[in-house]
Amino acid sequence: MSAPHVVALGGGHGLFATLTSLRSLTSEITAIVTVADNGGSSGRLREEFPIFPPGDLRMALAALCADDEWGRSWAEIMQYRFTSDGALNGHAVGNLLLAALWDRDEDPVEGLDRVGALLKVIGRVLPMAGEPLDIQATFLDNGEKKTVRGQKEVATTIGRFESLQLIPENPKARPEALTAIAQADWITMGPGSWISSVLPHLLVPEQVTALVNSPAKKILLLNLDDVESGEFSGRSALDHIAAVQKLAPQLRFDFIVADSSLVSDPQAATLLEDKVSTQGGELIVQDLRLESSANHHDTKKLASLFAHIAGKTLVG
Repeated sequence: MSAPHVVALGGGHGLFATLTSLRSLTSEITAIVTVADNGGSSGRLREEFPIFPPGDLRMALAALCADDEWGRSWAEIMQYRFTSDGALNGHAVGNLLLAALWDRDEDPVEGLDRVGALLKVIGRVLPMAGEPLDIQATFLDNGEKKTVRGQKEVATTIGRFESLQLIPENPKARPEALTAIAQADWITMGPGSWISSVLPHLLVPEQVTALVNSPAKKILLLNLDDVESGEFSGRSALDHIAAVQKLAPQLRFDFIVADSSLVSDPQAATLLEDKVSTQGGELIVQDLRLESSANHHDTKKLASLFAHIAGKTLVG
């Protein structure tokens, strides 16, 4: 059975889990990463330099590092954070390395490829767009609309999510990302912070067109908990799907993956099954939760899931 070429869309810890799981199945992986973070180390570096927020890109590189002493050691170094009373406090080594390369080199993808070569990554890590972005979201709280700008502001705003936009709007996609999508056998989206890591991918027009036109099998990975999922808290699995449809109504997924906790209620399970089937997709329900953490996926369980999907879709 030939290994699939996979494009994984997302950001942060959700994408890290997906990439860690996929590498047990294939070495042909392209991570396309959201570039709108403005918090923590990434936010501080963005204030000083006109660069991509490096944090999510750094995590994706670490997830794909070579599975040998060299790769694992460099992945640990990239993830290492300084603790001090000075300006370096909270900065990750990988963030500073990427910032230095981007400050020196004209092409940010060249810097990512250089770090990828250092870590001997399997696959490639690319930014979602050709320029750094901000997100702006509108929430409804007690009948009053609130519009906030910035990932960290969105993550901490209380209210029902209404709409999302990128600043600047309609950014250009990277040509390398569009090529990877066109050549993909699989495309995964999620899990992760739904507003700031997943949905922004659907606000890059060239990328959405490429996704819709791609013949690849498309897999949507829902978050674990529809009550405690951070910036999208209190929204059901159906709401997660509806938010994707609202931004990209022509995009269809072959598989939508839900943790078993999301369908423990029979009525919710029926509604979700009906929603997925009316779009021509298949709902896959499995226990994907890491036993030691209520809100993180177990990468071994995810790897088993991907192997299950491979058995359904790949021909030797």
